[in-house]
Parts: sequence; structure tokens; C-alpha cells
Amino acid sequence: MTAGPGVGTAGPTGGADVPVEWVTAWSRSDGAARAAAAFRSAFRAEPDGVWSAPGRVNVIGEHTDYNAGLCLPIALPHRTYVALRSRPDGVVRLFSAQEPAAGLWEAELDDVAPGTVSGWGTYVAGVAWALREAGFTHVSGFDAVVDSCVPYGAGLSSSAALECAVAVALDDTHGLGLGADDAGRARLVEACIRAENAIAGAPTGGLDQTASLRCQAGHAMLLDFRDGSTHPIPLDLSASDLALLVIDTRAEHQHAGGQYAARRAACEEAAHLLGVETLRDVRDVDAALEHLTRVAAAAGADPDVLRRRVRHVVTENARVEQVVDLMAADRVADLGAVLTSAHASLRDDYEVSCRELDLAVDTALAAGALGGRMVGGGFGGSAIALVRADDVDRVAGSVAVAFADAGLTAPAFLVAVAEGPAGRD
Repeated sequence: MTAGPGVGTAGPTGGADVPVEWVTAWSRSDGAARAAAAFRSAFRAEPDGVWSAPGRVNVIGEHTDYNAGLCLPIALPHRTYVALRSRPDGVVRLFSAQEPAAGLWEAELDDVAPGTVSGWGTYVAGVAWALREAGFTHVSGFDAVVDSCVPYGAGLSSSAALECAVAVALDDTHGLGLGADDAGRARLVEACIRAENAIAGAPTGGLDQTASLRCQAGHAMLLDFRDGSTHPIPLDLSASDLALLVIDTRAEHQHAGGQYAARRAACEEAAHLLGVETLRDVRDVDAALEHLTRVAAAAGADPDVLRRRVRHVVTENARVEQVVDLMAADRVADLGAVLTSAHASLRDDYEVSCRELDLAVDTALAAGALGGRMVGGGFGGSAIALVRADDVDRVAGSVAVAFADAGLTAPAFLVAVAEGPAGRD
């Protein structure tokens, strides 16, 4: 199963059936064909090739990446496809098959720098800029068309999928040789992170790009942001008759907003007050919280806010370790309680949930899900629910009905299966 059972209907509410929308992952061949055809239409030429990169969903470990912590993502079967043709000059021309009315996005690569460009093309041109900054000065301009089945604004890393697809395309077309092994892919990750932070202006921590470029099919990836190490963890929920249901709440998710940056700044301030390099270095959470109570106000900070932010990060790292232990012990059904605990922490201590995310999680649990939580940066986006395979349709239907009853935009659904990383199609 790659996306869900198909379009269906939930149970009746108010005398009418509520439709359930499933977001289907394209096959790699279909995705590549779509992008290539769109390129021919936009530029009246053949692309050098088509490359793609997956979105991701994080099983556990939220807002830990920029705190040198632990995360456990998987790559989704839903991918962003980039058909690209190199140019001999420094011109970048981009076209999105999702937004054809917007026309071409254009820039001179030599003019790309922090604060000089805007719009969705910053995520693309920023990668080329970052590779140049990393010493690959021969990276030239290009024409590219983007097509994608990664839900936009859903907290499933649509922006990172775009960056990473462009990164492997530029790697291939310019002979950089970075995509051939994991060490090289780690360098591509660095370029994508720098593009998003410096050019797109989103202060994300690197989880998304790492997952998109380095995850393995059939595995979750234990990612340690203290040293950058990764460890594949086998994950086959279907073998235990389980599934990971993703609920796109359609509450728009924006990484570049001030709330995300505020959370990151609070963590940095707390680490400074605690005298540690990052919150990963906090060993005794109770002692750390007591210390913040004494010193935060004198530093002009809100002690209660900093305490809650620290408590989430420290306990979330512990939850990642707990999930890995449960997976190693073949107790995957017990992951549910850990996911639910993570949601409570994200909602109450980190304060990044919202009405739609809480409704999705609460309804899924009431409908029989073993556990659930919001995923991604928060402030909208998606939630996940660990469900029995036979309950996927019923849980999705219950959530669809709950959203309809609340007068909210209808959610969309997919089933997350661990797939492979960015590459040529």
C-alpha cells in the first residue's frame, strides 16, 4: 500500500455522506513522465533528465533537530519531480506544474544571495547558490519544471523535497559526484539546509533534507543531530497488521513564520542560561527546570515558557530512544502510547499544535487508533495515527466526519510507507 485505499466515503453525518480524500503517490515512471512532458511544453526542448525526492513523515522526534537531538523519520512514496536542463549561462528559469498561472520564475544565479530573491524559486535557486558557496563554482544556470504529489503546506516537507530533487539534479548534470555515497549526500544535505535558511529564510534544522536524501526503503532513520550520524532501523508495520495513517488537516503549515523562529530562539536562550551548548546536553531535566525558575526572570525571559520548551525537547529525545527500543523488541503496537505522549508535549509544552491537529488526533484515538500525534513544525500541517490495518478506512472516515461537523476544511489522508531517497528517475 502506497497511499491509501482510494477515494471513499465516511459514515453519514447530518443525513449526508462525508467524502474521504486519499492522496495517491504517483509511480516513479508516471511522475517522471509528467515532469518531462511539462518541461517540453514550457521550454520547447528536452530536459537532461528527471530527478525526484521524497517528502517525509517523522515517526517521533519533533523540534529536536536544531537542539542537537534525535529524530526518527521515514521517506514517503510521495515525491517531487524536477525535469532539468543545464544552461551555459547563469540564468535560472523555473516553472511549476502546480501553479501554471504564475508563469516563469527567473533569476540570474550571480545575483542570488540572502535577501535578493523571493518566491518559491528561492528554494531552487538557493540550492545552486549553496553549492557554489561550497566550492562548486562551475554550477551554472538551468531551466527546470517541477511537478509533485507531496501535499503542499501539510508539514510533510514539500519544500525539502523540492530542494533535494534539485540538489541531485545539479549533482548529476554538473558531475559533482556527491550523490554516489552517503558522505556525499550529507554534503548535499548541507547545501539544501543552507538554501532554506539563508535564501528562503526558513530557520529549519535539517531533519527534512536529511530524510529526503539519506533515508532507506523499508527503514526508519535514527538521526543524531549532535554528530550527524544516521542508523537505519527496519520498519515494516504491515508485518504486524498495522499502518501509519497520515492526516493532512489542510490547516496551512508555514516554516518561515515567526512562531517557529521564536521556539528556536527560546531553546537557544534556555541553553545559554543553563550553561550548555545545546539542550541535548541537559542530563537532569528536573534540575534544569529548577535552575531556569531561578535565573530566567533576571535575564528578562519568561521562566514558565523556557521551562516548558526545555521539558519538551528533553523528554522528546527520550521518546525517540524509547521508540527505537520498542521497534528492536518487535513491540511496534506499543509505539502508540509514545506517540500520544509526544502530542501532549507538543501541544502543552511546546505550544505548536492547533485546533485542527488536536481534533485529528483526538478523533483518531476515539475511533480506535493505538496512538497519534501532530508531526512537522506545527501551527497546522499533518497528524499521524498508528492504526490496525483493518481500521484505516474507519479511522479516516471518523476524522472526516469530525471535521465536517466542526465546519472545517475537509482533511486528506495517506498511508505512510518507508520508501527510498532522492535520485534520478
